[in-house]
Amino acid sequence: MKVIMRDLNYYLDGIKQKKRRVFAQAITLMESNQSTDRTMATKLLKELSKIKTNTLRIGVTGTPGVGKSTFIEAFGLEILKRGLSLCVLAVDPSSKRTGGSILGDKTRMPRLSREENCFIRPSPNQNNLGGVASATNETIALCEAFGFDVVLIETVGVGQSETIVSTMVDFFLLLLLPGSGDELQGIKKGVMELADGIFINKCDMDVSKAKLKQNQIEQALHLFKPKTDFWSCKAMIGSALNNQGISDIYDLIESYVKCSKEVNFFEQNRKVQNADWFKNVLAIRVIDELRDLTWFSKLEDQACLDILKKNSLSALKVQEVIGELKSRLKQD
Repeated sequence: MKVIMRDLNYYLDGIKQKKRRVFAQAITLMESNQSTDRTMATKLLKELSKIKTNTLRIGVTGTPGVGKSTFIEAFGLEILKRGLSLCVLAVDPSSKRTGGSILGDKTRMPRLSREENCFIRPSPNQNNLGGVASATNETIALCEAFGFDVVLIETVGVGQSETIVSTMVDFFLLLLLPGSGDELQGIKKGVMELADGIFINKCDMDVSKAKLKQNQIEQALHLFKPKTDFWSCKAMIGSALNNQGISDIYDLIESYVKCSKEVNFFEQNRKVQNADWFKNVLAIRVIDELRDLTWFSKLEDQACLDILKKNSLSALKVQEVIGELKSRLKQD
């Protein structure tokens, strides 16, 4: 995507003056893959990194149909009720055929989208394995510089690849459904062991099933080694549709943040997350840069043709491409 070039001060002044239009344009800049836009985005991030912030980052994930949008609307309204400002980054799955996304999250959160202290930004995940847009971490930095008290990241909900969201948030919340499988099925989902809290939604459909699910999850959690020494994941039940248990979830998050700061985990964890995200982005950018090189692009295309026409093993072709890459690097 190509954005209209503006100078650095346009973005800096607009963000400092809390102009939402400029803020939205800055996010588009971060999502762009154009080299000129990336250069501007890097300059902007460098300047914004000087701004001290106190934003809380919360990740929300769950399989499709669990009620993420309904939950986020109810949860977002609870956050606003507490006098806090909120930015929702809702990541939509991109089509593998067209590259497009529906980006319809605002239509699923009609009440929240009308609130003055809330900003909702749907973004395409650009088929990133982690279920979050590759520019999400940079967008979080924008949100913090803009002054939002809470940034809520709703991920695609595609399974174990969701685990990457835990590397960029302070609290990771997993949504589950009552009667959606026993505890052993839950254990298979690697995302469970990364959760700081679990909310069993739609308990209004069957409270007994929700309580049974809660007991199963609590038993399953005993089989996991806790992420930290100061906190054990807790499972709660409620209904986003009926606003049941929503305030309890935010109280739980506040308790977690307080505990994590008392043991000096909060800031240290963010440093570790930044290092992890660096590795993730570096891998993506290196591949993008290589594909801009004619010889590498031809090499990759030829390997794909061999796999399609000659039924060559993909693992062998990967080794061939890496071998050629190493050879080129030695020559340079």
